[in-house]
Amino acid sequence: MPLRIEDYALIGDGETAALVGRDGSLDWLCLPRFDSAACFAALLGSPEHGRWRIAPRSPVRRVGRRYRPGTLVLETEFETEEGTVALVDCMPLRNGAADVLRLVEGRGGRVPMTMDLTVRFDYGALVPWVHRLEDGTLLAVCGPDQLALRTPVPVRGEGLHTMAEFTVAEGERIPFHLVWTPSHLPPGPPMDAAAVIAATERRWRGWLADCRIDKGVPHPEMVRRSLLTLKALTYAPTGGIAAAPTTSLPETLGGERNWDYRFCWLRDAALTLRALVGAGHLGEAESWRRWLLRAVAGSPAQIRPLYGLAGEHRTPEMVLPWLPGYEGSAPVRIGNAAGAQLQLDVFGEVMDALYAAHRIGLPPLPEAWAMARAMLAHLEEVWREPDEGIWEIRGARRHFVHSKVMVWVALDRALRVAAESGLDGPLERWRALRDAVFDEVCTRGFDPLRGCFTQSYGRPELDASLLRLPLVGFLPADDARVRGTVEAIERELIEDGLVLRYRPDAGLEGLHPTREGTFLACTAWLGEVYALQGRRAEAIAVLDRLVGIANDVGLLAEEYDTMARRQVGNFPQAFSHLGLVGLALRLGRGH
Repeated sequence: MPLRIEDYALIGDGETAALVGRDGSLDWLCLPRFDSAACFAALLGSPEHGRWRIAPRSPVRRVGRRYRPGTLVLETEFETEEGTVALVDCMPLRNGAADVLRLVEGRGGRVPMTMDLTVRFDYGALVPWVHRLEDGTLLAVCGPDQLALRTPVPVRGEGLHTMAEFTVAEGERIPFHLVWTPSHLPPGPPMDAAAVIAATERRWRGWLADCRIDKGVPHPEMVRRSLLTLKALTYAPTGGIAAAPTTSLPETLGGERNWDYRFCWLRDAALTLRALVGAGHLGEAESWRRWLLRAVAGSPAQIRPLYGLAGEHRTPEMVLPWLPGYEGSAPVRIGNAAGAQLQLDVFGEVMDALYAAHRIGLPPLPEAWAMARAMLAHLEEVWREPDEGIWEIRGARRHFVHSKVMVWVALDRALRVAAESGLDGPLERWRALRDAVFDEVCTRGFDPLRGCFTQSYGRPELDASLLRLPLVGFLPADDARVRGTVEAIERELIEDGLVLRYRPDAGLEGLHPTREGTFLACTAWLGEVYALQGRRAEAIAVLDRLVGIANDVGLLAEEYDTMARRQVGNFPQAFSHLGLVGLALRLGRGH
């Protein structure tokens, strides 16, 4: 029986990340970057597609796990009839090579253990050539990649797996060190596992110590865990922020809504940036601003909704037919065709993030304002066009209300920056266009008979993205039109206290209409609107619900299936965690 998505935990090194199951199996790891090909892909197939499992040989009575406080160092404790053993998993923050350390600690008795290392490069498709070096290092090589295993435990080959059996006694520590390097270079140096793990803990705690979680913020530990998760999804060399470390974890179990999220969405990154800035992390804001300037350099007509981790423009989408998918959810996709879509809202998200950077006092960059002006000039030309919108529809384009509202945001934030910084620009033209967009949205995007805004012009469907209208300042939260929209969403888009994005529609999605899970970020938006409306108790209840959905180590996927009572979608998801942080910080501010 496969593990549930929430049965996994995340470890990472600031450039990539791995998912480790409650059973001690590392089932997902892409090297050397988040978006590289996986060398362990059992998450989307079977153990034969690559995994690294270390676990007791005999039946396990109890499993408990936790992150060491303030870190991304994972500790899984197994209790068996023979005794208790802990597995400590860590990816040291990168210093050249990419390392995974797994330290087995005896906590009581003598526990027989087993190890199964199954390396399969290129998402489970390629079996490496494995040989042993003179110093005992085991080397697995295939094309441009190699993985080296170092451990004092004797290992053997068996059926294209590397196997070991060993026993750990109370007080013993047995290290396993896996290191990736390009195959034309020697493997990375050996490590003192315990010392490196301790140093990694200090580095994570040092970063978290800079977080400003004001007194009165509810669920402060969950907020800190979410901030650590957002930091773990930041690609350290460039400042790009990945939406998630995984691909093709299904939004519907057994369905085809399986997308690759290992890229940098301008929208997700901008919102993540705001969450980190809200907690006092200015360094991430500066790194992301510089990443943005590099990524969007060139013609504003070529601005994309998503980029590679270093700002790459091409993210071609393809299917991997040899992988059956998580619980049979096919197809498994890599790359993302949404990169070529028109999503007007990203212009607003980017301008809002640049305005936030300005408000926190980042020194002005002349090239940033030049980029903003070029973006707005392009937006003036295209804003009346239909687009694919925030949910990246695969059907025909529509005039989405949320997209038009974010056009208003782009103009509004540019006007604010100009007014507060004395920067030049066609301010009167921007002001007139901002007013025109406002009037159009309120006329064409509002259904006076129902008393609510709708998903798109001239259509009756609702959309949870409408909850963003008061959050971005388009209308006050107590405006009758906002209240009517919230009431409509409460009637039509809420399941078990959680919010659906919309009701699936074949024409909208370009896919077979199937039920999908509730969207956790949208649920957080509802909580924020409640807070703005003075409905504090209801806002706190929403936050409590989100915290209750998080798994035992505080991680959230994209969605939650209220019927199966399971997390679904890519995991962990930046969008969900930044929604939680935003709601908690808003409640901490008292509104």
